[in-house]
Amino acid sequence: MNHLMIMPIVIPLLTGAFLLVMYRYNIGRQRSLSIGSTLLLVVFAVWAVLQAGVTDYTLYRLGNWQPPFGIVLVLDRLTAIMLLLTALLSLFCVLYASRGSDREGSHFHALLQFQLMGINGAFLTGDLFNLFVFFEVLLIASYALLLHGGGRARSRAGLHYVIINLAGSALFLLALGILYGIAGTLNMADLAHVIANAPEADLPLLKAASLLLMVVFGIKAALLPLLFWLPRAYSAASAPVAALFAIMTKVGFYAMVRVFLLVFGLDQAAPANDTVLAWLWPMALVTLALGAIGVLGAASLRTLTAYMVIVSVGILLATLSRNDEQLLAASLFYLLHSTCMTAVFFLLADLIGRYRDNGYDRFSIISPLSHRWILGSVFLVAAVSMASLPPFSGFVSKAWILQSSSHLPDYLWLWGAILISGLLIIAALSRAGSGWFWRPEEHTGKTVPALDSARTATVCVMVTISFLLALFAQPVMDYLAAAAQLVYQPSGYVDAVLGDYVRQGGEVTE
Repeated sequence: MNHLMIMPIVIPLLTGAFLLVMYRYNIGRQRSLSIGSTLLLVVFAVWAVLQAGVTDYTLYRLGNWQPPFGIVLVLDRLTAIMLLLTALLSLFCVLYASRGSDREGSHFHALLQFQLMGINGAFLTGDLFNLFVFFEVLLIASYALLLHGGGRARSRAGLHYVIINLAGSALFLLALGILYGIAGTLNMADLAHVIANAPEADLPLLKAASLLLMVVFGIKAALLPLLFWLPRAYSAASAPVAALFAIMTKVGFYAMVRVFLLVFGLDQAAPANDTVLAWLWPMALVTLALGAIGVLGAASLRTLTAYMVIVSVGILLATLSRNDEQLLAASLFYLLHSTCMTAVFFLLADLIGRYRDNGYDRFSIISPLSHRWILGSVFLVAAVSMASLPPFSGFVSKAWILQSSSHLPDYLWLWGAILISGLLIIAALSRAGSGWFWRPEEHTGKTVPALDSARTATVCVMVTISFLLALFAQPVMDYLAAAAQLVYQPSGYVDAVLGDYVRQGGEVTE
């Protein structure tokens, strides 16, 4: 077994535990440990991407128990690319927070490490019960991170966030109970095999379990009508926390891909995921439309960005519901772009707010802004990328999605929703940018604060990633196309995890 596979879980776990025990460490040491941990995660994520490019599936059996009886971690191309995205995003968030945001409350770096452990575990795990466990770990850490710094707005948003996610956790347990009662296993590969061969009498219960899981993952991903907690929660969180939360909705999308295309999608003749995908299509389109309307009506840049997260969720889930390999590959490219750019806008909102005399990032207040040429230039480049205009990754990803969906029925609905939402995002960002940077009020004798070069550089590097994604689009596309191909070959996943177990009628071999 290759023990490097478990490092994305072990490193943040040990770092978080150490920071919690050594809470009297000065903030400088805490920052160094946290940055060192996230740097190591980037290194191991790069290894995971290379490893997945060489071998389709890499397994790690905890305690050397053979699946389906033990805990197994599975690394493939989709898992590897999600680990790399999470590692890079967390590194930028820690660097930004280390400029002072981490002082707003206690245990910021320990909580962030525990959240990374939960996210990485959710990507790597090969069974549904451990997916539930890692969900709980990342959610408990996110509850505390959302409240980091305190305040009435964060407390109110946190209360809604906690309640709806506790309800989601209860439904998750109920769905797992139904599946375990029918199949006697929660290993994803074994579940896929059992469900594909399930008797017709079990189909109603299996459909009920799949719909419950759609609700659970819909809460995580912010699918309509389960999304109303997101704008308030994300806009209330501190900037680096909100930027890290940009990956949280993608965890819900990832779970849907794993569960509905593997666990409920193995039987090609009559897959058990038809009902879920049929419901997902209209709900995703309405989610996209609601997000676009919210973007136009947002009162601040943080709220606008939260609605852009909802737009991205709508696009991802709409493409998933079409159940097409090429479209899934295109949507994975869009996932990389949208996660990176929404994180940029959460940080940019904080950066702009720090240099406005009044109003922070609210649009309705006219106030002098320091360093407007530098901040305006960064905002302009980020807005062009977010609005999916050339030459950035947003244009590449949406063009690939439109091209990949052109042969599918009802593709015009998807085209219309994507293009109109893009137009509304352009209008909203243009309104914000022209109001802040074109003709701002002049300063009236106040001392102009110096520009925080470290925070600004962090945001600039993140924007550059969007350009690099477009520049190296072809190799990235090739990798993602191969990842989508593996996802649409669930029998390969089942064979890799279970080996001869299925072929020998469920008997364990020595």
